[in-house]
Amino acid sequence: MDYILRATAAGEKIRAFAIRSTEMVEYARSRHNTSPVATAALGRLLSGGAMMGVMMKGDDILTLIMKGDGPIGAVTVTADANGNVKGYVNNPLVLIPTNYAGKLDVGAAIGYGTLTVIKDLGLKEPYVSQTPLGTSEVAEDLTYYFAKSEQTPSAVALGVLMNKDNTVAQAGGFIVQLMPGAGDDLIEKLEAKLATIKPVTEMMEDGMGPEEILDYILGDMDLEILDKTPTQFLCGCSKEHIARGLIALGKQELQSMIDDGESITVTCHFCNTDYTYSVDELKELLQFARIKSASKKVGILGDDDAVNDFLGQADDSSSDDADDAPDNTGDTPQ
Repeated sequence: MDYILRATAAGEKIRAFAIRSTEMVEYARSRHNTSPVATAALGRLLSGGAMMGVMMKGDDILTLIMKGDGPIGAVTVTADANGNVKGYVNNPLVLIPTNYAGKLDVGAAIGYGTLTVIKDLGLKEPYVSQTPLGTSEVAEDLTYYFAKSEQTPSAVALGVLMNKDNTVAQAGGFIVQLMPGAGDDLIEKLEAKLATIKPVTEMMEDGMGPEEILDYILGDMDLEILDKTPTQFLCGCSKEHIARGLIALGKQELQSMIDDGESITVTCHFCNTDYTYSVDELKELLQFARIKSASKKVGILGDDDAVNDFLGQADDSSSDDADDAPDNTGDTPQ
């Protein structure tokens, strides 16, 4: 089972997170049919995003977008405070040579660009921060984000190890952060310990889990494990949810689809699930769009949940995923 540990050390002068994400990353690989380098890029950002997600509270939603000039295009991940995460890459089939060390070259796949961090905290406007990508290897770029945008000195390590059949053998990582009041002696001690650490997947291959990894780094600094949160790849898409998006396209766009006389298929970016709408269903959506448009003019309809009632006969068996995941599904009509 995948999970995230949250911990403190050195009298709460250090906070730390560690994740085992092997099943999550393998599920993402199978849903998106990603190449090895795309799996590594997506898996690292999923792991980092999941840990950053549990730093938030309640219904807060985190979105990370690494967009560069490399062949992968962009890597997008969304996470919540409960350990649920989802994500995708623009070009899942990208193939590039390994780097000079014979490793998957995630940096070259993503290229130079920006990391965008969006935090929806339930306020009028979300918090948005952009930082330039450095190595584009993910962990170093999240480290820079924490230092630049949150003024929090951090050490981030992330890894994905592939099997010879291109399935995921190991995936995980950790984030260790210095809190205000950390003295120079503590900083030097932590830096010295981090300098001796092996790559995350190498430690996992040696049988170390999140507990053992945190103990290795912080065991002599009064490490205290605070909680353990299950984590998983979970998409909140549904036929009704995507119907709302189709209605939002407007009456003219829906009428154009109907005039084509063929059903349409909408694909969720995050989990690659297809949803098909027949011409009759599109006509129902057009009817609802007309009612909604007219009602809004007189201010009597403002509840999008009415879509669920209106589409009571819609096929809700297209997705096995629960509806309580982050509600910002991306979708593409085909």
